[in-house]
Amino acid sequence: MNNEVRNGVTWRAMIDNDLPTVTAIAAEVHPDYPESPAVFAERLRLFAQGCLIAVDVNGTALGYAIAHPAVLGQPPALNSLLHDLSSQAACLYLHDVALTAATRQSGLGGALVGYIRELAGAHGFSCVALMAVNNSAAYWQRRGFMPYAHADAALTQKIASYDSDAQYLVLDTGR
Repeated sequence: MNNEVRNGVTWRAMIDNDLPTVTAIAAEVHPDYPESPAVFAERLRLFAQGCLIAVDVNGTALGYAIAHPAVLGQPPALNSLLHDLSSQAACLYLHDVALTAATRQSGLGGALVGYIRELAGAHGFSCVALMAVNNSAAYWQRRGFMPYAHADAALTQKIASYDSDAQYLVLDTGR
């Protein structure tokens, strides 16, 4: 990860000691999408290179991002454990991004997309997928994500379990 500082905030690798802060930020930023601390801990254990913390110059955590390999079109259910990474994973799934109000408009989202695209390519994945919630689809689409064109009934049902505005989006990594 390029540790470029943007408006006093940068991304760094997440460590176990960050997990209580991740849980607190998740509760603040995503109160309608609660996840157990065990979910965050498992994602870090299974795919540490996809787990990042946004910190200011004093080291204060102001956000996080979690990504992991997944099967395209089959995102994990909210608040569910994976137990292991699928051997059939064909994409990098951006499981969660939570940035506090202090980091918004900092450019961290754009830096994250660049990192996630590189990480996906390094693992041989031709795409990155995510579930856009909280009316964020337009934000992600400005960064190249597009609605997934092959949604089956199971995916449609999973999308609806988030909220009426949720969308499953995919970014082609050019690989």
